[in-house]
Amino acid sequence: MKREPSPAVTLDANALREWPLPLISDDADKEERGRILVVAGSREIAGAALLAATAALRAGAGKLVIATAASMAPGKALSMPEARVIGLPETPAGGFDTAGVPQLQKTAAGCAAAVIGPGLMDDEASCEFVAALLPWLAHCPVVLDALGMNVVGRLAPFDQPVLLTPHAGEMAHLTGRSKDDIAADPQACATEAAARWNAVVALKGATTVIASPDGRCWIHRGGEAGLATSGSGDTLAGIIGGLAARGAALEQACAWGIMLHAAAGARLSRTAPLGFLARELPGEVPAALQQLSG
Repeated sequence: MKREPSPAVTLDANALREWPLPLISDDADKEERGRILVVAGSREIAGAALLAATAALRAGAGKLVIATAASMAPGKALSMPEARVIGLPETPAGGFDTAGVPQLQKTAAGCAAAVIGPGLMDDEASCEFVAALLPWLAHCPVVLDALGMNVVGRLAPFDQPVLLTPHAGEMAHLTGRSKDDIAADPQACATEAAARWNAVVALKGATTVIASPDGRCWIHRGGEAGLATSGSGDTLAGIIGGLAARGAALEQACAWGIMLHAAAGARLSRTAPLGFLARELPGEVPAALQQLSG
């Protein structure tokens, strides 16, 4: 039976004040703030891992592990001194070989959240890798982004907490529907997908719709034009993952993440509406978080 969309909650500062993030005590150590695993980056899109990882820490995650292409791992370790970096074996097409999954099993067991997908290559290999890794992350929330989402065709409906973050083009690919159809009723599309996949779905765009499997729905309208830039989605995935590592449920982490992402863009756009970079967004997140939490 087709699920009718519930009345959507509009995401704004008032909505977030009524939905506060889990408290972090003043004496909390980095373990209490959560360890996040970021599985991202490839030899051609190496920076995606840094964008997502930096954003996760800026959102408050306490410890960081990056799993990335072995050819890129030494550079990542130098450019991200806050992280433990694990190099994964690569396929000829630049994806992660499933032979690398055992390298992550111990790390996965200690994670509070994971982000998988930014900057991955080799569609088929990525799908196989994510499908093999997800069972080791069944205890924690997982954000699937970019090529990481393609596992939906193999594993959905999911039996663990999962969030997918497609834009309209990616949703068209995942569902087989046209972009025009999705744009005509994004709330219905997101709600239907969330129920069918048993996952939280954030359908991104100028108007972003978040839908949970139980039919609840949130809408964020607007956003800075400058956010439509390369790497912006990787940064958003990292923010959401960082909030989930701190203890927020996926739908709450997503709602706050979208608002923080937009607020960071708004802060940067005060200088100019276009031309700021995705790498600049994470630096604005702590102040935006403080403002929205007030």
